[in-house]
Amino acid sequence: MSIGERTALRQSEAGPLLDSLHVWLKATRLTVANGGGTAKAIDYSLKRWPALSRYATDGALPIDNNPVENAIRPVCLGKKNWLFTGSERAGQRAAAIQSLLATAQFNGLDPAAWLRDTLEKLPTCLNRNIDALLPLHQTP
Repeated sequence: MSIGERTALRQSEAGPLLDSLHVWLKATRLTVANGGGTAKAIDYSLKRWPALSRYATDGALPIDNNPVENAIRPVCLGKKNWLFTGSERAGQRAAAIQSLLATAQFNGLDPAAWLRDTLEKLPTCLNRNIDALLPLHQTP
């Protein structure tokens, strides 16, 4: 299907279902005690509702995150190898860099070339323009 056809299908099929689910979540939340697992699950869904339902408004968006899950699988499998990275902060930095490199590869970029280019641009990049350096804003 084209993006337009997929958008129309999602709006006609998923849109009404999502609307009724949203109404149900809000009504059910009023009847559930605070602090319980059900309340936490409903609060989680309602807090993230725009992100959870966004796929129904744009046919270009994937309906699930399977491509992302597949992209990060090597990182998840390598956790034991990186368990002792020196410190918790070092591990967080390593995870951030690996996420950026996986994003670059997922967007059709050569991760090494993207990283080299980004590191060259970084010292002169203004803070307000830093997002433009992210791999999801680059073209292969």
